[in-house]
Amino acid sequence: MEEVDKKIVAHLQKDGRITLTELSKTTGYTSMGVKKRIERLLREEVIKVTALLNVDKIRLCAAVVMLEMEDADALENLLERFKDCPRVVNIFSTFGGYNLIALVVAEDQETLESISIEKCSLRSCKGIRRSEFYPIGAIHFSHFLPVREYLANKERAQAPCNVDCRPCTRYRLQKCVACPATRYYRGTL
Repeated sequence: MEEVDKKIVAHLQKDGRITLTELSKTTGYTSMGVKKRIERLLREEVIKVTALLNVDKIRLCAAVVMLEMEDADALENLLERFKDCPRVVNIFSTFGGYNLIALVVAEDQETLESISIEKCSLRSCKGIRRSEFYPIGAIHFSHFLPVREYLANKERAQAPCNVDCRPCTRYRLQKCVACPATRYYRGTL
């Protein structure tokens, strides 16, 4: 990216609704020049326009899940199983003791506990040597996360991870709101 592109991106990150006129004043380019640069950045997939959710405002609880996978096949199976899970914000491959780190969200502490121990948990997959689950106490810099709300469609009979929430003891005891992708969901996503 050129310096002007970096300026444009920095301003868009602060305020995604900033006008082309305002961007032209801060960059020294014309509005049309700024527009063309934004269009190029979008076309080349350098930037993406999206809505992030303030997890504090909508009262979501977040956690970091660290996993050490046995091998590449186990890793791929886990990624495939949870690719459409609305609770998984992101999964990162890493180099080190834990080779997968995930950021997950839930509507309350009890549901967060459920997704740490039940069959719908990332930690329940085969091929995991060890795992750690860390509920996040506070987010300090950006409370806005790319929660995948579009996956919380409340249409499925079974969760995307192939778990049926209805027979789960925690769901029946109302200690879990179920998967936001299922019609049995009782939460706010």
